[in-house]
Amino acid sequence: MDLVKVPEKVLPVGRLDMYTSGAIILTNDGEFIYKITHPKYEIEKTYNVTLNGIISSKEIEELKNGVKIEDYISGKAKVRILKLDKEKNLSRIEITIHEGKNREVRKMCNAIGKKVLALHRSRIGDIDVKDLKIGEWRFLKEKEVEKLMKN
Repeated sequence: MDLVKVPEKVLPVGRLDMYTSGAIILTNDGEFIYKITHPKYEIEKTYNVTLNGIISSKEIEELKNGVKIEDYISGKAKVRILKLDKEKNLSRIEITIHEGKNREVRKMCNAIGKKVLALHRSRIGDIDVKDLKIGEWRFLKEKEVEKLMKN
């Protein structure tokens, strides 16, 4: 919040824990916040995840189908392997979910026995942060806002 200097009071749309980097949207529009955060609108959030250990195809399927976390089953996820580094015993995967409950991606990975070493939210809907450096921000384009609000 300290990085964004705008005259209006803005609030975060969702949250990132202190160990997660990446995309977060700030707004002063309550309807917009509701539309992005409520699971019924199924706005996808995509994360790049670095895991300790080599992920198996069975574990990928478990994530895709939903895993037991505490007292609920996570929603189905889209999962894609980005890189397997057998020498360093690391896996990099991309997970796309639409709920985003508290620490959900970390808990999903823990449920399959994998520890998250790094977590980065790369995209909210079609909005990505690939062209922004850490600490940089930009205003959303009108078309981006319209597309998110149509869902």
